Amino acid sequence: MTPSPLLLVDGHHLLYRAWYGFAARIFDRDKQHDRTGVFGFAALLRKAQLQHAAGHEMFVVFDSEDGAQGRVEQDDAYKANRAVEPDPGLMGSLVHIKAALDGSGVRWIEQDGCEGDDVIATLTTLARRQGRPVDVMSGDKDFLQLLADPEVRLLNTMLAEQRRYSTGADVIDRFGVTAAQWPDYRALTGDPADNIAGVRGIGAKTATRLLRDTRSLEQIPADELRPAWAGQWQDALRWREMIRLDHKVELPDELLTGTPTEPLPRAAIVLERLDLW
Repeated sequence: MTPSPLLLVDGHHLLYRAWYGFAARIFDRDKQHDRTGVFGFAALLRKAQLQHAAGHEMFVVFDSEDGAQGRVEQDDAYKANRAVEPDPGLMGSLVHIKAALDGSGVRWIEQDGCEGDDVIATLTTLARRQGRPVDVMSGDKDFLQLLADPEVRLLNTMLAEQRRYSTGADVIDRFGVTAAQWPDYRALTGDPADNIAGVRGIGAKTATRLLRDTRSLEQIPADELRPAWAGQWQDALRWREMIRLDHKVELPDELLTGTPTEPLPRAAIVLERLDLW
């Protein structure tokens, strides 16, 4: 039997959407515990399945607590803009979300020492070796580099319906570089979400010009670089390696089943089953 298409879900991205994206807080019946995180996560995941992933295997990936450490060792500014502790209830929702996934038949992983992005990249590579189309559900632009494979798409359900899927062709249309060049482009222009500064004086248009003809950073002629840019070039090379996703994370065997995920229950039923009301 042909394995089903795969939907890989960026778990922490979906959690933040659930926690901050609902117009009103959702509490248990005693008004003592905020259940917005687990309710919103279950509701958004079910909606994604109904609208975009019927017949797909769904798999959720979470960041580990120390997952960013390897990149911090390369640059201690990495994600330093996220030093403010999130709402306690947000991270406290994780234990319930994982229980909800278990109860709904959705597999998930939080791999020690790994950022979820790298786990998703590795699972994408494994699935593609099996000939399976892959959709990655996230609003994180780092995943655009995975779209170098035409059978991989990025799904952002926060966007208007006609713009929710991104492909490699969309990367070229929107940014003027290929998906494979995304780490080079981002190293030049910077990534505010991860606190990567980028080369001072290089914006989107200049980066696109420097990377024309599918160049990499190493292939840009020295005479096209201003002295101030050249002085930051080693930083740019280091940032690019941080932005590149690791496709070879060591993971447990047989994480993916290849079979479609059963229809997910409504969020209210999920909370009932977990006795969270």
